[in-house]
Amino acid sequence: MTQANPLSGTRVLVTGAHGFLGQFVCEQFAAAGVAMVLAPTHDELELRDPAAVEETFVELQPDIVVHLAARVGGIGANEQHPGTFWRDNTMMGASVLEGARVAKVRRVVVVGTVCAYPKFTPVPFKEDDLWNGYPEETNAPYGVAKRAIAVGMDAYHREFGLAGAFLLPANLYGPGDNFDLETSHVIPAMIRKCEEAREAGLPTVELWGTGAPSREFLYGEDCAEAIVVAASQLDDPTPLNLGTGREVTMKDLAGLIAKATGFEGEFVWNAERPDGQPRRSLDTSRALEVMGWEAKTTLEDGLAQTVAWFREHFQPVP
Repeated sequence: MTQANPLSGTRVLVTGAHGFLGQFVCEQFAAAGVAMVLAPTHDELELRDPAAVEETFVELQPDIVVHLAARVGGIGANEQHPGTFWRDNTMMGASVLEGARVAKVRRVVVVGTVCAYPKFTPVPFKEDDLWNGYPEETNAPYGVAKRAIAVGMDAYHREFGLAGAFLLPANLYGPGDNFDLETSHVIPAMIRKCEEAREAGLPTVELWGTGAPSREFLYGEDCAEAIVVAASQLDDPTPLNLGTGREVTMKDLAGLIAKATGFEGEFVWNAERPDGQPRRSLDTSRALEVMGWEAKTTLEDGLAQTVAWFREHFQPVP
């Protein structure tokens, strides 16, 4: 007997639908057979305005809400705008949860951040370690804001019966990423620097920090697939890690990106710039156990596809 599609006929509202991850999520929901993907733009829905969120949710009557929208950026942006990152992410999360409650949404999926983990979490990070310390200082306001949404989801689940999932993806990357050097994350920043240096014939590229910290990276399409699976299955918002389980140092990552871009020069590490959290790598066994999901794309394949997209699409603003 063919198993019924749990998403068939549903109306799914995606906040942040026009962002980097949102493009993949909307495509995969459409492919999964939902009745409608609702994708309001920032101009159409101000998520920091609780009344506007409540009104929109009641009017559109989504069955499922996926909350992707966030104020995000790399270490530099977090250092320059800590209050903005904390304020905007906290307000958006609270508005979405209350709007979902009022509109009687069936399920809410919230995408959190690996930055919510404590600075010195044992590697690989396990979900139960989320509360065992304070996040790394340079992105703590953002991480704490996302923690607050996790607490809110648990509270709304226990008091109001709001079902859903709280997902903690590793650092995301892929085609369509943000390549602005002032606000981008590490992979798009390295790709752009290597590509521009290669094209200009420059012998060196400067990178931030010492190169010693490690990270784990998740391809955007893989993350989108996990979100769709969660939206079809999960009702308990207990945090779930999403990742590949592969830890890579910044120096090794730079080498992989040099190979992917064809940059043959040297890297100069500026140790006066912050490293951020010393290590990041996730235990993803719970996601496999709870919803049968695991990542498919290797880092090498994902970098190759991201570089190809950059070469075809990226045009720097004059």
